Amino acid sequence: MAIVVSTLNNPWFVFLAERAAAKAKELGYESKIFDSQNNTSLETDHFENAISSGYDAVLFNPTDADGSVVNVKNATAAGIPVFCMDREINSSGAATSQILSDSYSGCVTIAKYFVETLNKKGKYVELLGLVGDNNTWNRSKGFHSVVDHYPGLKMVAQQSADFDRNKAMEVLESILQANPDIDAVFCGNDAMAMGAYQALVASGKAGKVKVFGFDGAEDVVKSIQDGKIIATGMQFPEVMAQTAAMMADQYFKGKRDFPKKMPVAVEMVKKDNVENYAAYGKK
Repeated sequence: MAIVVSTLNNPWFVFLAERAAAKAKELGYESKIFDSQNNTSLETDHFENAISSGYDAVLFNPTDADGSVVNVKNATAAGIPVFCMDREINSSGAATSQILSDSYSGCVTIAKYFVETLNKKGKYVELLGLVGDNNTWNRSKGFHSVVDHYPGLKMVAQQSADFDRNKAMEVLESILQANPDIDAVFCGNDAMAMGAYQALVASGKAGKVKVFGFDGAEDVVKSIQDGKIIATGMQFPEVMAQTAAMMADQYFKGKRDFPKKMPVAVEMVKKDNVENYAAYGKK
């Protein structure tokens, strides 16, 4: 099995890839992890390699909802099933199955807590992920489906930080120069939440500005315990990775009837329930 992931620069995706590889090994298969470095061209090279090298399945975390479609179609045309993990592609039939976090519903839950925590008023910033990733927009839309009903909550900036910790720190530092009096930051993933928190520490605003994330990464779970981050959405990458590997195993054994999309529920982690969670899942 070829395990092609968007980036190994984020510990969340490292965990996803390693869990997929571990499950493949447990099921008796060889696997190799390929890092696309958030680059669709490099991802294309990985797919060409997988096809020419005779891999039998691809467990896939796409770089771009539109740009990755052709790679999946090429693999499928070569008789290689593709199982998407966590991120989707904008094609209903190209992949054998897509196992995806229910980002929209997860962010609806976070948004309700966001409104409650801010007492329905204040200025906030939203840090978006990669603009080519559907998760970015599903999370943003879920959040705004709630928050936009409260006129006392005003978004003073919305900017992409590419799901990247360092970029989030730089972006928020810049935003704070123009908007020093914000009350909260909603981040589309936990790497950006940690970057945002670093920016707030540097500007002396940590503790005054509430930070919300999404992923369930180890450092954010600890930061919630320590009172530094308010809440996150716990995804379950191990469930997605193992499901993809098990589906590939079933495919090899003759199964062809797979759900085109399989949603995986997201759970909110906050101060009063954080003891039930560890990095990337429940204890």
